[in-house]
Amino acid sequence: MSPDQSHAPARPPTVAVVFGTRPEAIKLCPVVAALRDQPGLRVRVWVTGQHREMLQQVLDIFGVTPDADLAVMQPGQTLSELTARLLPALDRLFRDETPDAVLVQGDTTTTFVTSLVAFYHQVRVGHVEAGLRTARRYNPFPEELNRRLTTRLADWHFAPTRWAADNLAREGVPAEDVHTVGNTVVDALLQLREQAREFRAAALRDLDLEGGRERLLLLTTHRRESFGAPMRASLGAIRALVERYPDTRLVFPVHLNPRVREATDEVLGPHPRIHLVEPLGYLDFLRLMSLAHLILTDSGGIQEEAPTLGKPVLVLRETTERPEAVEAGTAVLVGTDPARITAEARRLLEDPEEYARRSRLANPFGDGRSSGRIARIVAAALRGAGHQPTP
Repeated sequence: MSPDQSHAPARPPTVAVVFGTRPEAIKLCPVVAALRDQPGLRVRVWVTGQHREMLQQVLDIFGVTPDADLAVMQPGQTLSELTARLLPALDRLFRDETPDAVLVQGDTTTTFVTSLVAFYHQVRVGHVEAGLRTARRYNPFPEELNRRLTTRLADWHFAPTRWAADNLAREGVPAEDVHTVGNTVVDALLQLREQAREFRAAALRDLDLEGGRERLLLLTTHRRESFGAPMRASLGAIRALVERYPDTRLVFPVHLNPRVREATDEVLGPHPRIHLVEPLGYLDFLRLMSLAHLILTDSGGIQEEAPTLGKPVLVLRETTERPEAVEAGTAVLVGTDPARITAEARRLLEDPEEYARRSRLANPFGDGRSSGRIARIVAAALRGAGHQPTP
C-alpha cells in the first residue's frame, strides 16, 4: 500500500434507493430526503423508468435527480421482457457503484428484480412497505408474488402496520429484522399538501370544480385482473350512479394502458358530467382527492392516502393487501360487481350521518414520520457493521 493510499479517507457507507414507478417514487422520495439528513451516509438514487412521464413529475416535485436512469420501459413489453431488461442493467450498476445497501418499495417488478440482483452481489436489502398480503398469488397480479419473493431476499423489513408485521412473523421472518414504521405515503402527503391548494393543469381549472356546487366522484382503475368484462361492469355501474344523481360529477384520470382506455371510451364517454382527463401530476391529484366527495379506486396508495384527507373509499377489487382500511371503516371492498358498487355508493350519497362518520375516521397507516424512522435504522445498521455486505 502506498503512503497516499494509507491516508486516503474511507468511503462512507452507500445506500442506493431504487424505484421505477410513480407510486414508488411518491413513497421513497421522502425516504431519500431522510437518508440525506443522516450524517456520514452516501445516498444514490437509481430509477428504472417503468413509468417514464409520471415518474418524472414526482421527481420534479420532490427535487430528486437520479444518479442513474436505466430507462427500461418499452411499448407493449411483457413482464418477462421487463425482467430480462432489468437484470443485466441493474447488475452493471451494482458492479460499478458497489453500494453497501439498497432500499426498494412495495411490489413492483423493479422491487423484486433489484432485490434479486442485490442478493447476487451480497448487498443488504431494505424493503419499505413489507408484509402486505392477500394470500391469493394471482390477485393482485403480479404484485402479490413480487412482495412475497422480495421478503425472502430482504434483510430489513419495514412494515407499515402491526398487521403487516404479523404476516412476516407467520412466514418465519426473524423479529429483529422487522420494524413497524408506518407508511411513507402519509409522509409524502403531509409534506406536499400545502403545495396542492390549486390546480396546475389547465384542463382541471377549466372544469370549475372548486365551487362545491356538485359532489365530486373521483375514479381511478388500472389493475390487470380487472381488464375486460370486470372493468366494463364496474365502469357501467359508476356511469349509472352519475346519471342517477344529477348533483354529482365524475373525474377519471385515465391510465395510459390501452386496455383501460378502450373500456373507458366504450362505457364512460361521452357524458356531460363525466370528465375523462389525461394522467395527472401528483399535486393536481392531491387537489382532486381533497375536493372529492367519494373516491372509487383499485389503487393501493389511495387507500392509504384518503383517510388523512377524510375521504371515504370504495375499493374496486375483490381483495386488498391493506385490510387495515377496511377494518377501520375508511374503505369498503366492492370489487367490480355493479350491485355492490351501487349499494355502497348510494349509502354514502344518501346517508349524511354515515358519510360524516366515515369521513372522521383516523388514518390507520401512519403519522408522517415513517421516513425518519427508516433512515435512522439503516444508518445505524451500516455504521454498526462497518458497512460490510452480508456474508
